[in-house]
Amino acid sequence: IGLAHKIVRDHFFKGEWYAVYDFIEFTANHCPDNLSEGFIDFTNQILEKELSAYRFIGGQLTDITSEEEIECIESAIHIPSIYKSVTDHLKTSLSFISDRKSPDYRNSIKESISAVESLCKIITDDPKSTLGAALKKIEKKHQLHPAFKSALSSLYGFTNDSGGIRHALLEEDTTSYSDAKFMLVSCSAFVNYLLGKISEES
Repeated sequence: IGLAHKIVRDHFFKGEWYAVYDFIEFTANHCPDNLSEGFIDFTNQILEKELSAYRFIGGQLTDITSEEEIECIESAIHIPSIYKSVTDHLKTSLSFISDRKSPDYRNSIKESISAVESLCKIITDDPKSTLGAALKKIEKKHQLHPAFKSALSSLYGFTNDSGGIRHALLEEDTTSYSDAKFMLVSCSAFVNYLLGKISEES
């Protein structure tokens, strides 16, 4: 036990900064299920107290610290299992933006908008529908405000522009952390909004 403790301690205190966060994240995701939630809550309290730029979201340490944004993403990730494809896309987006060694903002954006697209396909029961077509159906059936639909369509257009976020990369990739974070939070907010609206109508 003494040797194991020394190895872990050395790894924690002498490793690169990202290795320390990787270790904490690994611990949270591999400790017993009945301890994981408490460990994450405690860790987030310590990170906040120490003014760390990282917080746990969906079991991953990411550099998003706004309580409102964290709550928005967490809520979207923990929707009912019938929407598993939606949460899978959001979790993948989160993993891309949270990679401390090699973040992939372009694919994070792609996964965020794919989460919305997946949700709209489920709601319209049309797996072959495009986001634009699905939004038109949702707009009519669930009284989605035209301006709101237009805003989301514009976000979708952003992911399909000449930069090639959802297609082959046609020019130098200029996507940034801010772009990816905005899309992740915005798409999470839309998921929460749309499911809330449908729930109110039922």
